[in-house]
Amino acid sequence: MNTPKVTQQIVEWLKDYLVQTGIKGMVVGISGGIDSAVVSTLCAETGKPVLCLEMPIHQAANQVSRGRNHIAFLKNKYPNVSSLEVDLTPVFDTFVAQVPPAENNALALANTRARLRMTTLYYFAGLQGYMVVGTGNKIEDFGVGFFTKYGDGGVDVSPIGDLYKSEVYEVGRYLGVLPEILQAAPTDGLFGDDRTDEDQLGATYDELEWAMRLVESGAEETHLTPRQSQVLAIFKRLNKANQHKMIPIPVCRVKNEE
Repeated sequence: MNTPKVTQQIVEWLKDYLVQTGIKGMVVGISGGIDSAVVSTLCAETGKPVLCLEMPIHQAANQVSRGRNHIAFLKNKYPNVSSLEVDLTPVFDTFVAQVPPAENNALALANTRARLRMTTLYYFAGLQGYMVVGTGNKIEDFGVGFFTKYGDGGVDVSPIGDLYKSEVYEVGRYLGVLPEILQAAPTDGLFGDDRTDEDQLGATYDELEWAMRLVESGAEETHLTPRQSQVLAIFKRLNKANQHKMIPIPVCRVKNEE
């Protein structure tokens, strides 16, 4: 990948979209991870107003500190960047107290966290006349569907949706993203513990990218090692299970006949 060229292409794409739509600026949720760090930096590179929101919900201290450090890095480098921290922990706790107790609700509550953050992003976007910029990459959004429907998947534009995770890291290094973010193990931070994305997915992003490229190429799935066969099975299972996130909402087309 020609990283400088791709980076500039994305920056120009964001600028053009703002001009074409008349939208005043951008809102980005900051998690302390590589995707939000790269996206917020790309937005900052446009020179247009960027509001970075940090929205902790029982967040691990290292995730919060990485997010704050990244925002400080942006604000020191780009005068068009502003920030707010909105502690959603009390909102989440109130929600949990109001719904009936349920067994095996960890995933549902994790998705609730993501949807509370989406609501907050759109609140501030509405106040400012901004758009919500998504932070999903190609393997997460279109490979294994590793995002929350109407949570972090609820956005206006997706600037890195055509970049594999490895390519996001390339852009991050090119843009000077902080080493602590580049070196951190990817995590969605939605469960309030130290589980990583690899723990949840059962494979690394590099492995899943290999599988996605293999499937998209249409190459023969032969002469695979046992681990490659396992990873390919994981990719296909997740891709199939999460198609509902990747395709348009089904609409019942009514036959208007007399």
